[in-house]
Amino acid sequence: MTERLMMTVPEAVNASGMSRSAIYLALKRGDLQARKAGRRTLIAVSDLEAYLANLPTYQSEA
Repeated sequence: MTERLMMTVPEAVNASGMSRSAIYLALKRGDLQARKAGRRTLIAVSDLEAYLANLPTYQSEA
């Protein structure tokens, strides 16, 4: 079986643990790239992985 290259927004939500709104906000800001195939919005797995890797790390306030 080959690994998938693209995923839909609902699949990106499930894979990342982020909300649908957060995914669309990242797309709107240009932080995450997407492509259109007809009416479908597709996100490259590599783009989602890069976006998640570049999120800031958690810093405790202690």
